[in-house]
Amino acid sequence: MNLSENATYRIDDPHAAAPLILRVHRTGYHSLDAVRSELAWMKALKEEAGINTPQALQARDGQLIQIVDSPALHEQRLVVMFAFIAGHEPLADALLEPFTQLGALAARMHQHARCWVRPAYFERLDWDFEGAVGRRGNWGDWRDAPGLDAAAVDVLEQLLDRLSMRLERFGMDDTRFGLIHADLRLANLLVTEHDIRVIDFDDAGLGWYLYDVASAVSFMEEREDLGTLIAAWVAGYRSVADLSRQEEAEIPTFLMLRRMAILAWIGSHADTDLAQELGLPYAQGSLRLAQRYLAMFPH
Repeated sequence: MNLSENATYRIDDPHAAAPLILRVHRTGYHSLDAVRSELAWMKALKEEAGINTPQALQARDGQLIQIVDSPALHEQRLVVMFAFIAGHEPLADALLEPFTQLGALAARMHQHARCWVRPAYFERLDWDFEGAVGRRGNWGDWRDAPGLDAAAVDVLEQLLDRLSMRLERFGMDDTRFGLIHADLRLANLLVTEHDIRVIDFDDAGLGWYLYDVASAVSFMEEREDLGTLIAAWVAGYRSVADLSRQEEAEIPTFLMLRRMAILAWIGSHADTDLAQELGLPYAQGSLRLAQRYLAMFPH
């Protein structure tokens, strides 16, 4: 079904009532405890917050995670089987209602994250400044992205200096920084007649809560209706939880943090279909957005 950080397969069994979803983890991205932590939060969200998420299935040995040897690859892989959940991605030609729902859903997840007692083995990625865009960031170095000459790198480094300064001023207290989905965009929602379901928690980790609004508009930052979509997200969020005017005003900072993180991902995942599809145009767009941000926020 998908090849990104992991390989995801749909398993059809003619004797089963529904398909299954098999996820084969990429080597080196998550430890065993990190995957256990992801599955624990997904389970808690469903049981404690009423948010429908895919649930991992126990194997014959009672474990949710299997460690599989592959003679062909000379390495082990972590493998998880999930129950299938139905639904469809929100329609691209009618986004206001889905973005309002997405904002409300993010608020519910953040409220749960603030109260959830994490298991003793908890381990997830950090999406702070260094984790997102540092030279040893989770997705590599953005400088490895295609089409960045010396002049472009200079502008983007100015951008990162500005982002770092503003984020330090914004702060990382518990009301603003905690456990987030980190890829909460429409592609990871499944809509049914009754509710919205959230999938793909593979990037979930510790970051600014506003990073989730930035991930919601990934690949949309140059749309003319971007402001309208963000306003819908904010309205949905405020229908569930508080979001100050100061926080709302800082959303452009998180949009650029996310944009630079994806630029790093493109550089380190050049063999994936998505990276090849985005490629040079994404780098060029990032440069335009960086110049606009620097003009908008001179300090």
